[in-house]
Amino acid sequence: MGLGERVRYQTSFTDSARWDGFVFRPGDIVISTPAKCGTTWLQMICALEIFKSATFDRPLDQISPWLDVLLRPLTGVLADLGAQAHRRFIKTHTPLDGLPFDDRVTYLCASRDPRDVAVSLDSHAGNTDRAVSLALREDAVGAVVLDELLAAAPSLPSGTARERFWSWVNPATPGKAVSDLEIMLHHLDTFWQVRDQPNIVLLRYEDLLDDLEGQMRYVAARLGIAITETAWPDLVQAATFAVMKGRAGELAPEASHDGFYHDRSQFFHSGSTGQWRQVLSEEELPRYAARVAECAPADLAAWIHRPALPAAGNL
Repeated sequence: MGLGERVRYQTSFTDSARWDGFVFRPGDIVISTPAKCGTTWLQMICALEIFKSATFDRPLDQISPWLDVLLRPLTGVLADLGAQAHRRFIKTHTPLDGLPFDDRVTYLCASRDPRDVAVSLDSHAGNTDRAVSLALREDAVGAVVLDELLAAAPSLPSGTARERFWSWVNPATPGKAVSDLEIMLHHLDTFWQVRDQPNIVLLRYEDLLDDLEGQMRYVAARLGIAITETAWPDLVQAATFAVMKGRAGELAPEASHDGFYHDRSQFFHSGSTGQWRQVLSEEELPRYAARVAECAPADLAAWIHRPALPAAGNL
């Protein structure tokens, strides 16, 4: 199946052009989710099912690297992936229309209620050390390129938690940040439009919460991985929020970079649904629904939001 000409997605943090030098192998897995939609969870599930073990010999971000993030020189990332002998599973936050598409590769994507995504992103932003992040990016792409990328990036959101939420939902420059509502819904829509393809697996964060074992069995079946019945309890337990939070030092994204987080365990902030009610009132839901209607087809919006959103109001 062809997806047409690839779109290049470039921010001050990522560049999908880094996929240009990557050569797929049959059986590769690409985990492509919007930010804060369970990416690390899917990486952990893949690791558990591929290795059939709850312990690994390296941190998860080294086993399943984020190929297009500008935190490591590309040559090193490609060399590490080329040296891997196991079935590879690669992380990205690039939408499907920005990735090379190969029928021999399985593409995993997960959705999450965007309102919870906004709250989770807000917590995540406050937990990362900007100075460390900038130093890593400068080492990866050079000071000149980084300065150009930063100059084109929108300013960081400010104000109250509620104001930052609405800045994410309806930013001054939509589609230009690392994440906003439009970016997230577009990402999901690139998968939604081809969800019936045999190598596309589309999941919901909420379903993983409600039935982790059932969803893990579903992923294993879609990946063609056979697991003995006796192994399932330990693998499922290892993928629970509490256990993963307890192993944050080896499982948090970019945990290999010292100082990237103020607190690695805080990356696993809540692992729950409905956090958005802390910042958004019921009276504001029609305004939110109106913005969703601008950014996503109705069937996708209904699949993401359960229960259904109220009728859209005026922005």
